[in-house]
Amino acid sequence: MRLPSPTALLAVSLVMPPGTVHGHAPGTWQPAAVRSTAPSAAPPAPLAAPPEGSTEPPPEYRFTGAGFDACSAPPEEAMDVWRTASPYGAVNIYSSGGQRGCEQPRLTPQWVAAVRAMGWKVVPTHVGLQAPCAERADKPLRIDPDLAEEQGAQEAGEAAAALQELGLGPGSPVYLDMEAYPAGDEVCSRAVVDFTAGWTRALHDAGYRSGFYSSMDSGIADIVAAAQSGRDPMPDALWYARWDGQPTTSGQAGLPDDLWSGHRIHQYRGSADETYGGVTLSVDPDELDGLVAGGEST
Repeated sequence: MRLPSPTALLAVSLVMPPGTVHGHAPGTWQPAAVRSTAPSAAPPAPLAAPPEGSTEPPPEYRFTGAGFDACSAPPEEAMDVWRTASPYGAVNIYSSGGQRGCEQPRLTPQWVAAVRAMGWKVVPTHVGLQAPCAERADKPLRIDPDLAEEQGAQEAGEAAAALQELGLGPGSPVYLDMEAYPAGDEVCSRAVVDFTAGWTRALHDAGYRSGFYSSMDSGIADIVAAAQSGRDPMPDALWYARWDGQPTTSGQAGLPDDLWSGHRIHQYRGSADETYGGVTLSVDPDELDGLVAGGEST
């Protein structure tokens, strides 16, 4: 989501130099147009039927604590040092999508297995088609409002295949990265909601859970309004960007505490260098009380 930046290994410490700004862009919160005053969202659609011989749906994996996302999966050596020296316990991976901001030369099943063995929790993210009204020149591919649900389902298939390839099993979430877009365009907002519904339904059919990432004043506002109006299916988890410097997942204007409680990630600051154990990475910090990947793929 950031533009690509080089990685340098130094003799004494591993340093990833500061990248340019992440694709994540929180903006300043504005209330969405009033669409409904319903107090709560419809429950998410159920996951696909459990595998043959099983009576239970895939388990839900949750993590509460600090996490970070970096543009490209960091070297294993860096992850090993940070696991004990940093306050973080979860790491985002850009697992799929045609509009990822950085190459992922290290993101392999072996890398995923190694960092999980270190104790890291993994947050998969898919960067695909963006809102029709989006203004990001570096992510030019847009949702077609007339085909939004179908396109969302297609991208969910790509995302589910990537999770399976990386060894992330049923029940794991994958977060749809919908970068900030101008608020107030009804056609654009509807396309995002339709796309997300198609994405969610197809992931559930594949046995995975649906996540949604966006800025609070655009994508999150539209998904919250859609949930309050009874739209179904809605994502199982939200990841919202509000760069207020507050590592909390509750008490957020525009996201009532009774919606997606325990299924939230808050990106509370933009990209900056942080150093732990002599290793420097450029990261966006997050506070999690939400869904992470789990299990092994079959």
